[in-house]
Amino acid sequence: MTRSRTEALVTPQWLHDHLDAPDLRIIDASYFMPASGRDAHQEYEAAHIPGAIFFDINAVADTSQPKPHSLPAPEVFSSACRGLGIGDGQRLVVYDRNGGAMAAARVWWMFRLFGQTEVSVLDGGLGAWQAEGRPTDDLPRLHGRRHFTARLDNTLMRTASQVREAVESGRAQVVDARSSGRFTATAPEPWPVARVGHIPGSINLPYTDLVVASEHGRLADREILTQAFAKAGVDLGKPLIATCGSGVSACVIALAAAQLGHETVAVYDGSWFEWSGLADYPTAP
Repeated sequence: MTRSRTEALVTPQWLHDHLDAPDLRIIDASYFMPASGRDAHQEYEAAHIPGAIFFDINAVADTSQPKPHSLPAPEVFSSACRGLGIGDGQRLVVYDRNGGAMAAARVWWMFRLFGQTEVSVLDGGLGAWQAEGRPTDDLPRLHGRRHFTARLDNTLMRTASQVREAVESGRAQVVDARSSGRFTATAPEPWPVARVGHIPGSINLPYTDLVVASEHGRLADREILTQAFAKAGVDLGKPLIATCGSGVSACVIALAAAQLGHETVAVYDGSWFEWSGLADYPTAP
């Protein structure tokens, strides 16, 4: 399987044509908010794309932190990948069943952060796959352990102090993927946060403006993506830091930017969950 450049997205047709490729690993990254009442692993066991393995963002994480799905250390990420049979030199395709690509985008970003560049998101996820009448499986997929090397790319992540410095200096745009209601503190947060509102100087671009809900949450066409960034006041020619509530939907902004050729968008992993609890960090309503 040869490709001159790894695209941010692949279609169900592309994935179907490459299901038997020996260097391919398919990853089910489905994740649901706690209040949803849904169990992503149980749904994976009931039906998944043939050959897919399940990647739990709450388990492959720094579980010592109060924020759910906090980024793990490189050695923790490497160990988890080895146990899943994910190794160096493989081609990865990530999908979810959420509609909107949130969790798939998060895992796509995590692999890129830890040095794996041969990774794409299945556009439209499991919903698009099934809508085209493609097969699913209910059998667990077991792979032998592989060697995975994690090399942290610090250009793709930012800490709270780096975000504050970027806002104060104007060196980068901070783009918030939450809904406008959460951004303006007129709608409740789904997480137990200390304060509501947003990072002063940040720009609101709800991730839902970047996906097509009626088409299984696939990413919008490039023209629509370009218009969405411009309408929000985001200049893709300048450095960009994506944030959200807990570091998941922010990755949809990074994915959309990559689809437009801007592949170095950083993500603030702590996002509003962390920022709201930092007493000496300002907030805006």
